[in-house]
Amino acid sequence: MGTSDSGTPEETFHAFVRSRWPALVRTAYLLTGDRHLAEDVAQTALAKAYRSWPRVQRSDNPDAYVRRILVSCHKDRFRKRRVPEHLTDMPPDSVAATDDMARADEREMLAAALAGLPKRQRTVVILRYWEDLSELEVARTLGCSVGTVKSQASKALCKLRAVLGRSPVPAAFGPP
Repeated sequence: MGTSDSGTPEETFHAFVRSRWPALVRTAYLLTGDRHLAEDVAQTALAKAYRSWPRVQRSDNPDAYVRRILVSCHKDRFRKRRVPEHLTDMPPDSVAATDDMARADEREMLAAALAGLPKRQRTVVILRYWEDLSELEVARTLGCSVGTVKSQASKALCKLRAVLGRSPVPAAFGPP
């Protein structure tokens, strides 16, 4: 992941950013619903990680450390500025020619359904099922109890099932 001990701290940080940037932006997009805002949140998280990179690098899991910073940056934008969310009906990425239309439609429907969830539920679903974190890891990332993660995930999945009329996480929505 670019966090090896070889090279200077700056080199290892740059390698980490190169390897994790797309995943961080995707996660931030799912949290914010806006591609440009997602890039801003990811950049802010990485800037904070850079300031304490030696500590991040020494952690057991630098990915989890930076992911927690990312979620905190997402939360902070509401606390500090009270910026309203402007979620879109469609994800910003265009469908590649090799994707079949059914898969693209499923992804689009799921992204729209996720955008309709309350912020906390959406965050739990993204971290739990998109990032494939355990309930304990999600709880640590959000600074809440495992019970809160379970209840928020349960409520979110019920809402997604109601909107989608089937299993809320189609195979087409898994990480690329």
